[in-house]
Amino acid sequence: MTETKNNNGLKVLAGLLGVVLLGTIIYTVSLYQDKKKTETAMTQEKQLVVEDLNSLKSEYDKAILESNATNEELVSARDNISKYIDSVQNMKADISSLSRYRRQVGVLKAEREQLLKQVDSLQKSNTLIAMQRDSTYTELEKQTVFNDSLVVQNTQLADAVEKGSALNLAKFNVDAVKERNSGKLSSTNRAKRADKFKICFTVADNVIAEAGDREFYLEVLDPQGNVLGESYSKTNDDGASVTYSKGTSFYYENKSLDVCDYISKPTGDFQEGNYMVNVYDEGLKLLGTSKFTMK
Repeated sequence: MTETKNNNGLKVLAGLLGVVLLGTIIYTVSLYQDKKKTETAMTQEKQLVVEDLNSLKSEYDKAILESNATNEELVSARDNISKYIDSVQNMKADISSLSRYRRQVGVLKAEREQLLKQVDSLQKSNTLIAMQRDSTYTELEKQTVFNDSLVVQNTQLADAVEKGSALNLAKFNVDAVKERNSGKLSSTNRAKRADKFKICFTVADNVIAEAGDREFYLEVLDPQGNVLGESYSKTNDDGASVTYSKGTSFYYENKSLDVCDYISKPTGDFQEGNYMVNVYDEGLKLLGTSKFTMK
């Protein structure tokens, strides 16, 4: 009798364990399925974010192409979106990250609308200026009816204003040279052979520039970015300053003028590497840049 009761108890216990095991299996399968659904949803949401960002990037590409001149703000915004696309594609999707990028997409869309409005406003302003300019030219042409001499003067004045009074470079060349015993100079790209840099430029003609003594500033930078030469310093009226290697003076008579000057090598030899030479006018406006390599 006792043995029969024990057997019945074991059967009941086995049944209960079976029910618990079955419940555990069902719960585990349910959790796995929920996890897969969540991962799928996260992947889809991630793809939607990437699609939104690619759409924004395409709109910026179109706006940049349609712009008459390169707009640095549009290019910068487009490049930032490219970085966001790379970040989203490489990140491990989770609710927090996707929510943050979703909010950022909204911010980028608002920024895009603002930038496109600015570009549109600028284009309209340029169109208006062009119309005003054309209108001005038309009025000038009408003056020929009353005074041919006045038309000639206005035409000459318009041409002179277009040229401006600032001096510019027509040519700019830098050459590393070795000085022989005879005094003759020969070009070289070998750092150990070079004795000096020969810097030559041509000042363009300018009929309305003021004739007289002028000085341009030569800035020679070695491969480490250091200024070669005496390293003088000059500051313009706007507070901008330049440290330069040498000032070169010349007399300008409104005609094209060739000017050459030299920068001697520092103690020892020139270093191997990339060099850069800049030429500035008296107001520290950058007139030209030349880069070259010494082996």
